[in-house]
Amino acid sequence: MNSEHGHRTPALMVLGTGSHVGKSILTAALGRIFSNAGYRVAPFKAQNMSLNSAATPDGREIGRAQALQAEACRVAACAEMNPVLIKPSSDASSQIVVLGKVWGQVSAADYHTKRVEDLFPCVLESYRKLAAEHEIIVIEGAGSPAEINLREHDIVNMRMAHAANAVCLLIGDIDRGGVFASLFGTMELLEEHDRRMIRGFAINKFRGDQSLLEPGIRMMTPRMAIPCVGVIPYLHNLDLDEEDGVSLEDRRTVAKQWKLQNDDSCSSRLIRIGVVAFPHLANFTDFDPLAAEPSVSLAYVERPEDVAAADVVILPGSKQTLQDLDWLRRCGFDRALREATQQGKPLIGICGGFQMLGQSIEDPQGMESNGLPASSKGLGLLPIRTTLDTEKTTRRITGTCHAAVFGQPVIADSFHGYEIHLGETCYGDNPGRFAVIQRESEQNSIEDGAVSSNGRIFGTYIHGLFDDDQFRHTFLDTARVACGLWRPADYAYVARDRDQRLDRLAEHVMQSLDIGQIAGWLGLDPKRFEEMQ
Repeated sequence: MNSEHGHRTPALMVLGTGSHVGKSILTAALGRIFSNAGYRVAPFKAQNMSLNSAATPDGREIGRAQALQAEACRVAACAEMNPVLIKPSSDASSQIVVLGKVWGQVSAADYHTKRVEDLFPCVLESYRKLAAEHEIIVIEGAGSPAEINLREHDIVNMRMAHAANAVCLLIGDIDRGGVFASLFGTMELLEEHDRRMIRGFAINKFRGDQSLLEPGIRMMTPRMAIPCVGVIPYLHNLDLDEEDGVSLEDRRTVAKQWKLQNDDSCSSRLIRIGVVAFPHLANFTDFDPLAAEPSVSLAYVERPEDVAAADVVILPGSKQTLQDLDWLRRCGFDRALREATQQGKPLIGICGGFQMLGQSIEDPQGMESNGLPASSKGLGLLPIRTTLDTEKTTRRITGTCHAAVFGQPVIADSFHGYEIHLGETCYGDNPGRFAVIQRESEQNSIEDGAVSSNGRIFGTYIHGLFDDDQFRHTFLDTARVACGLWRPADYAYVARDRDQRLDRLAEHVMQSLDIGQIAGWLGLDPKRFEEMQ
């Protein structure tokens, strides 16, 4: 891909031996390293499958990982960085978002055999635009490039590598075991012309004595016919956005988080926040800042009987709101939530969870019904009714809290976040509003969310609400008072430290990889990076 100056823009592609080997985080690290060296760099992922998404400044929807990578590169996120976003609706179908807007709902078979070919020109045009505006592109692959059953219609791994003439770095995750077999097997399953694109490999998430790894690396290097450019030690307490739903395998369960806590009667204990684990849970990164707080024990609640152990319960976002509402009822969560609110337990609904708290949800266009009735009763805990529509609202916002939270006055009442939702919500008689929000690039303010008459229940459409340090701390203060707990002595300043964490990640990777060799692959001056070490 040529830049506006007529030269091919150097591109580095990060490939992995499988999902969740660290491609997204490593792409962010390399972007920050190139940015620190003074280059204009941008991230790119042709196709991402994830229920974690973010809003761009112009109101488009992209994968959350690409938004983080843009932040690492110190550039504004744009839809071209992730032109195709796949949001699974079921095991067999997905919503397809193209250049940040809903494109359609398709089956997995139809997408992989036909639709990818329709969308590849858009992918290429998006890449060309980024390449024309930047000096380096760091491309993230998806899953493994050796998925031989999908190779013919692949647009995110080797086809994209050839289109961008990218040099490729193959990453293996030793934390999951079998790293050498995964690396070697990946290379063996690739076609010869694809193998030639891969210039080196690296091992990620290593723990222990690295000297014990060296014999394996020495054996692998001649067999794979490419060099090992580094071993990246496991980096603890990184607290940056996870790439996709795979990370939910390691999520905080009630059994892991709450069984070992101190006595319930101790008023200085951690506050227990329970996030209901919907089958189609979306944007679970909303709760990472809460989980990082030293005063919080956050767990994903999978059984209705565990609601009683939580101090505060959150109904999160959902990709399939009606299906997850049906699941709540079938599992008995509706009864458990009703009993909890009757006892005065604080309850929050975010996006789809907010819609579920209302009186009803209508789906006249069949956007999310998938065999269910097009109309469903909500939980009846807020005086709202929602109608799902074909048009998705995607906007970054600033807001001001309009209500007391859990009956407590709010001191730091402003916050930032974003909307990503289908549907319009109407309000019943005199409901309290949660906030007044200002959408980016729009003149008029609008009201958002709703609050119950006793102030113990509120809902909002705003994602990223808890990323805002001041609001999160105020929220926790009021929640602890509402639950009869003492105020904690300290807080983690997650947003303030975010840039420092990206620098920490970049420094960690810089010390672990042979960046000079990688720079040489790209035709860059290695001395520019030597001066940074």
